[in-house]
Amino acid sequence: MNTHFRSLLPVSLLQVLMVFLFAGLTAEPSVTQSPPVKSVGLGETVSLTCTASTGVDDDLSWYLQKPGQPPKLLFSQISSRESAPSHFSSSGSEPEFTLTIGGVQSDDAGDYYCMGVYEGPVFTQ
Repeated sequence: MNTHFRSLLPVSLLQVLMVFLFAGLTAEPSVTQSPPVKSVGLGETVSLTCTASTGVDDDLSWYLQKPGQPPKLLFSQISSRESAPSHFSSSGSEPEFTLTIGGVQSDDAGDYYCMGVYEGPVFTQ
C-alpha cells in the first residue's frame, strides 16, 4: 500500500505546502485483522475478520502462509476462484471480509493475512 511521490527540482514552497495540506486531509488507508492473534484447538471453529478503512478498494483477500512457503490466496472478494480447503468459508462485503474455518485441522496451522488493494493518487510536479 504505497503512494509514490516523484518530484522535479526546483520545488516552490507553495507546492510543498499544497502537498502537506492534501496529505493532511486524507486518511492513510489500512486493513485491520480481528483478532490479531488467535489459538484454537483441533475441531473448533474460528472466524477472523478483516476491516478496511476508507481508501481501500473493494478487493479484500485472505491468504495463508506456512513456514518456508509463499502466501497462498484463499479467498478474494471480487474473484470467484477460490483455493481454500472445503471446510473454509468467507463472507461479507466492503468494508468487512470474514474468513471462517470450521472443524480446524492440524494442516490449517499457519499465519493468516488479510490484504486490501489501494490505488491511491500518484503525485507529480
